[in-house]
Amino acid sequence: MASKTVASTALLLSLNLLFFTLVSSNYAPCPPPPKSPKPPHKSPPAPKKPASCPKDTLKLGVCADLLNIVHVIVGTPAKTPCCSLLSGLADVEAAVCLCTALKANVLGVNLNIAVSLSLLLNYCGKKIPAGYQCA
Repeated sequence: MASKTVASTALLLSLNLLFFTLVSSNYAPCPPPPKSPKPPHKSPPAPKKPASCPKDTLKLGVCADLLNIVHVIVGTPAKTPCCSLLSGLADVEAAVCLCTALKANVLGVNLNIAVSLSLLLNYCGKKIPAGYQCA
């Protein structure tokens, strides 16, 4: 019976040694703490390009009806074609488009550009941006 006890003790010690070896061989150290993030590299701001009109300026000739220059009544009010061209544009873009049309005399008559621009923008629900000058 002593040999049976010695054999089971030897088996127990062998298994303990085996499991201890398996557990300690899978040791993985903790990862190093993350490095402090570098401040983002600030690139110099891109030079602002002057605002341009994304619409065809010649199409803005339909806005002449709003200024009571040409009286053509075909069934749709003058607001529809002019303001539909300006819809979807930011106030600055709409101002640039109308300013370009007025300066190019697309509307067909020489007017006070500042007053005409203000009238057309207000009629279409747009505002003249602060500090904007149609020059």
